[in-house]
Amino acid sequence: MDISLPRPNERSRRTRTLDLPVVGMSCASCVARVEDAIRSVPGVVAANVNLATGKASVELDGADPAAVVAAVEKAGYEPGSDEVTLSVRGMSCASCVGRAEEALQRHPAVLQADVNLATEAARVRYLPALADPAELVAAVEAAGYEAEIQGAAADRPDRERAARESEYRGLKRSLLFAATLTLPIFLLDMGGHLVPALRAWVQGTIGTQNLHLLFFVLASGVQFGPGLLFYRKGWPALLQGAPDMNSLVMLGTSAAYGYSLVATFTPGLLPAGTVHVYYEAAAVIITLILFGRVLEARARGATSEAIRKLMGLRPRTARVMRDGRTVEIGADEVSPGDHVLVRPGERLPVDGRVVEGSSWVDESMITGEPVPVLKEPEAQVVGGTVNGEGSLTFVATRVGTDTVLAQIIRMVEAAQGSKLPIQALVDQVTRYFVPAVIGIAVLTFVVWLIFGPAPALTLALVNAVAVLIVACPCAMGLATPTSIMVGTGKGAEMGVLFRGGDALQALRDIEVVAMDKTGTLTEGRPELTGVRIAEGFEEQAVLALAASVETHSEHPIAQAIVRGADARGLVAEVARNFAAEPGQGARATVEGREVRVGSRRFLAESGADTVQFDADADRMADQGATTLYVGVDGRLAALLAVSDPPKPSAAPTVEWLQGEGLRVVMVSGDNRRTAEAIARQLGIDEVIAEVLPDGKVEAVRALQQHGRRVAFVGDGINDAPALAQAEIGIAIGSGTDVAMESAEVVLMSDNLSGIRQAIALSRATLRNIKQNLFWAFAYNASLLPVAAGVLYPSIGLLLSPMFAALAMAFSSVSVVANALRLKRFRAPA
Repeated sequence: MDISLPRPNERSRRTRTLDLPVVGMSCASCVARVEDAIRSVPGVVAANVNLATGKASVELDGADPAAVVAAVEKAGYEPGSDEVTLSVRGMSCASCVGRAEEALQRHPAVLQADVNLATEAARVRYLPALADPAELVAAVEAAGYEAEIQGAAADRPDRERAARESEYRGLKRSLLFAATLTLPIFLLDMGGHLVPALRAWVQGTIGTQNLHLLFFVLASGVQFGPGLLFYRKGWPALLQGAPDMNSLVMLGTSAAYGYSLVATFTPGLLPAGTVHVYYEAAAVIITLILFGRVLEARARGATSEAIRKLMGLRPRTARVMRDGRTVEIGADEVSPGDHVLVRPGERLPVDGRVVEGSSWVDESMITGEPVPVLKEPEAQVVGGTVNGEGSLTFVATRVGTDTVLAQIIRMVEAAQGSKLPIQALVDQVTRYFVPAVIGIAVLTFVVWLIFGPAPALTLALVNAVAVLIVACPCAMGLATPTSIMVGTGKGAEMGVLFRGGDALQALRDIEVVAMDKTGTLTEGRPELTGVRIAEGFEEQAVLALAASVETHSEHPIAQAIVRGADARGLVAEVARNFAAEPGQGARATVEGREVRVGSRRFLAESGADTVQFDADADRMADQGATTLYVGVDGRLAALLAVSDPPKPSAAPTVEWLQGEGLRVVMVSGDNRRTAEAIARQLGIDEVIAEVLPDGKVEAVRALQQHGRRVAFVGDGINDAPALAQAEIGIAIGSGTDVAMESAEVVLMSDNLSGIRQAIALSRATLRNIKQNLFWAFAYNASLLPVAAGVLYPSIGLLLSPMFAALAMAFSSVSVVANALRLKRFRAPA
């Protein structure tokens, strides 16, 4: 397998993209705040913040990354920078320290660098999205010093997992503490309402005032212990005019808690009949919301499981040959050209080319194909795959961020961090949602205070708090990104990579699938299957002359002729004056003889008459073979037949696509007879044949007439323009870098069943997103009026703030849980 992926397209030389982790976002309003803060930085072209991934994708045009980080911090959130300590040797004075610091600070990813001469160490705070520690080491070395990472650098997946686990443990501790203090309040207060005997016993032994003081102590511990989280984030957001979910919880619980304080210590300030305490409401609300966040943190951690699995494929160490002996080094330290030794059962640390040994390698984690692949000398291997029972020695060709695995991870992360067009509407709604909820709560309070029955003040407060608590912008913010994360992660597990989340939506809507023939529908490795020799010529001599010409061509059909000659033990001679005419053939002078290999027209130009073999050529073409004539010194010498059999997965894929109502078209540069013969074998009714390399774009444009949405599937360099022209370009794994760079979807295997998987997954993901959005909007649209009390006049129904908190806590959890169902996705048979 020879798989290589391009680096992401650069929009321009002046702009670049910064992927910045952001810690502390809890709802869609947080997303809007962070985006607004980042966009306010001069030089920021665009900002896209994803709640599910916890990352901001920022397009910079001269903007300082440190200014972006400062804007995120000013907005009240923590940017996901990282720290690494480097050992620096060779410094002898303070000037050396300044020089080393300057070298580090010039790196665009470095936010802060402190170099210590005494300890010979540099502590660097940097953005892991822009650089890895090895690049920081290189910056110091470029300044003339020796440097290395101090100790073993923690892998990014380990750091991210540790951060998530730390957040999860912190929430669990807060929940446990809050529940411990809330439970006595809940049992004593609510138990008294349900069991009159308990209420009489409590009032007779403890007394109402003492009970309220006990509730005050316990509720204060909840309000300003675990509940302080909502003040720290909600209050600054409220002051900046951009309230978020934390602001709603802060306002709701503060209103209930503050009213209870007045009722406890200065009851005379309240109207008669309104002296009630709501400590249990404030405490239970905080506890239930923390409970929801614990569940949500756990579920959201599962949505990024695919990325963690991919990152976990790379081993930490590698054995390489250095100075004639085998040494074990960190995988980050492997350099191109190193000879890497792999024992049975070990993972390959980097990409390379086998130079010694033979073994079966499990590439399923990269391609999705379960069958191991035999690797022998000259075979390409990919880092992260698992060696079988043999031992291999290979030369490292791609290391670090250039490996296939690293590029796959980048593509998946980019797709998971992208937004669908529908998300733009959701973002606009959530930007104004929380202020609108606050307005509804104020209106609810006023209406109930003026028109509500006695005790009006109490009912006004309870209903206003219920409105604040039941609203859930989190569900709206998580609806789309969680589904994209799980969907694209599932695609990566199956060997289907989406370059952006928008490719999911575009692929679902395609109407026409245009497929290149050679190398896409067929194996792409033609073989010489027939030879007819004209009178007066010898087969071996003619075949040797043809092979001598075709040795200079890289065309698959030319290589098939060369392999056929090699298999017969023939030796190609030196060819001079080689010239190739695209779509026609090639010619050269071999041992003083003018040799042409190509089409009838190409030989006719030299005066050769092909009539003798035209009938045979037509018959072979009807069977799916490509025919070429060989002319020597202006005379017809032979007819060659080269066949490229269809892939086993081609016919089932075509049948499935047609069964789904999609129009399937074959596009080929081959002659019409051959193309139609292959199409008949595969069940394809429509063929566009004899298309020159630059004609595939026109073929796609013709298919796009009348607004039809077209997907093009290809693998070659000449397919790249057509891949770019189509609404969706699908490149297969055995293809070229250029083809893959032009495609929105990349199949890591050359198995065409990946097309079926990609389309089915896109439909399942979009269906999941619609379910999430429906739930998120339906939840808020239905419960907000209920919380405001619109059903009270008709059926006497009011929503308790505690039930509102419970509903809100589970609304966001339900969205994430629904997205996680995509992990069980199975492509249709």
